[in-house]
Amino acid sequence: MSSLAATDERTEAPTKVIQPAWVRAMHWTNAVAIILMIMSGLQIYNASPLFKSLTFSHSITLGGWLAGALLWHFAAMWLLMVNGLIYLITGFATGRFKRKLLPISPGGVISDARAALTGKLSHDDLSTYNQVQKLLYAGIIVVGVVIVLSGLSIWKPVQLQYLTALFGGYDVARYVHFFCMSAIVAFLVIHIVLAVLVPKSLRAMIIGR
Repeated sequence: MSSLAATDERTEAPTKVIQPAWVRAMHWTNAVAIILMIMSGLQIYNASPLFKSLTFSHSITLGGWLAGALLWHFAAMWLLMVNGLIYLITGFATGRFKRKLLPISPGGVISDARAALTGKLSHDDLSTYNQVQKLLYAGIIVVGVVIVLSGLSIWKPVQLQYLTALFGGYDVARYVHFFCMSAIVAFLVIHIVLAVLVPKSLRAMIIGR
């Protein structure tokens, strides 16, 4: 019998993990900004595809055409940058990132991943991340920083030429931006799937944290 099943037998009512209000507010603000940026970004991508055989349906894009998509993208960019910067500063200043995301070790990630795949991962304390969660959440923060920096280097390649050069030039920065976007989409899909499939008693641990 898995530890999850054992925990369900012992606990009549699952522990409810309450997020700080600032975390909830910034989480959903970031979510809205990211979705707007992804949809408008796909329209911008369609105007000059990196991969000629890959374009996206207009049903999942935003802006209608290149200029409209750029307006949406820049508006969402400022929302994401300001909110994201406040989130990072607050997370470090309050020590939340250190408490929630550290330490992470290769051995711990492998062990927890194996336990999760075999149904043996303990869920006794819903307020504590396992090593796989720590890696994913820390990783998506890094990806978020990289996608903003690569976006700035694409937007202002002359004014920010040193930043653009750091990515290996304008063309390389576009690829970095695209693959970071792909990583965020994959993260969001996993996030949503878990929210739908995972029992309600565990959702507080997995989503929106």
